Amino acid sequence: MSITSTGKFKTSSSELDLDRPNIEDYLPSGTSIQPEPIGKLCLRDLLDISPTLTEAAGAIVDDSFTRCFKSNPPEPWNWNIYLFPLWCFGVVVRYFILFPVRVIVLTIGWIIFLSSYIPVHILLKGHDKLRKKIERFLVELICTFFVASWTGVVKYHGPRPSMRPNQVFVANHTSMIDFIILEQMTAFAVIMQKHAGWVGLLQSTILESVGCIWFNRTESKDREIVAKKLRDHVQAADNPLLIFPEGTCVNNHYTVMFKKGAFELGCSVCPVAIKYNKIFVDAFWNSRKQSFTKHLLQLMTSWAVVCDVWYLEPQNLRPGETPIEFAERVRDIISARAGLKKVPWDGYLKHSRPSPKHRERKQQSFAEMVLRRLEER
Repeated sequence: MSITSTGKFKTSSSELDLDRPNIEDYLPSGTSIQPEPIGKLCLRDLLDISPTLTEAAGAIVDDSFTRCFKSNPPEPWNWNIYLFPLWCFGVVVRYFILFPVRVIVLTIGWIIFLSSYIPVHILLKGHDKLRKKIERFLVELICTFFVASWTGVVKYHGPRPSMRPNQVFVANHTSMIDFIILEQMTAFAVIMQKHAGWVGLLQSTILESVGCIWFNRTESKDREIVAKKLRDHVQAADNPLLIFPEGTCVNNHYTVMFKKGAFELGCSVCPVAIKYNKIFVDAFWNSRKQSFTKHLLQLMTSWAVVCDVWYLEPQNLRPGETPIEFAERVRDIISARAGLKKVPWDGYLKHSRPSPKHRERKQQSFAEMVLRRLEER
């Protein structure tokens, strides 16, 4: 986006085709944008109008940012007299036939898993290599039962990940089920946000067997510890490491900025693109609006979860390329393969917005930039 000599915003063709709201709608009542002759323009004049400009621009930015984390409800199709009975029949089938069967399948899976995992974990403590191999197989097995409980239809493209040193896998992130779908094929060690409840219990017990790394984004000390664990893990050929560099769940229409941590480890980066088909259910997990338990119930009461997974060509840091440029290049590859739109936002803004002081500094620097350009004229 650039500023022309008339003071209007001009959008470049490379930017996203976002909605363009009328800026006058965001101005205070009684205020309008009228061209007036410019005399001697002072910095304080710009600072007087910059709050209005900031509010207008902020509304536009907020709109394009929040749409990355918005779950769009499906279009209703039971709107006439002969479709409504079919819809009711579908509700009966999904809730009173499929759902109980899926609960039974998942229960059987947990019985098989726990009856095998607990003895192996206790009795084979002195045989770490064999114990870890069996535990990883069991983790893959329970993930397969989870996918079956959603009637998951997952198509994998490309070669299956191999266990080699100096490599890391990165994928776009829609829901925690991304991990389950990938884990049923390969026992990935994953880096993920620490959760509470039964999910946190699984993280701290069962998933420790596959070498998973957990962090708390509110703890600054965790970042240093996680960075060290990442460097140590990629040097070993124990099991593949999976990272979701967006750092948060996005609604599978967009990709937000990738964090550079996975791209400054000095190893090969293997992109993984995940695309869900929304024909039966929206797989996006909005963690602010629903717990993961409710999200799983939503999946288990749907017809099916349809998904494509692409294992793409490994990428390496090019000469003269920075980790940030490397991350953007890999994001381009994943976005193109999965048909996702790139947006320039940091996903962490979903959890914490900039402070007022930060906004004031940005506001002043913007005003000074505009003043310099006007003086150059």
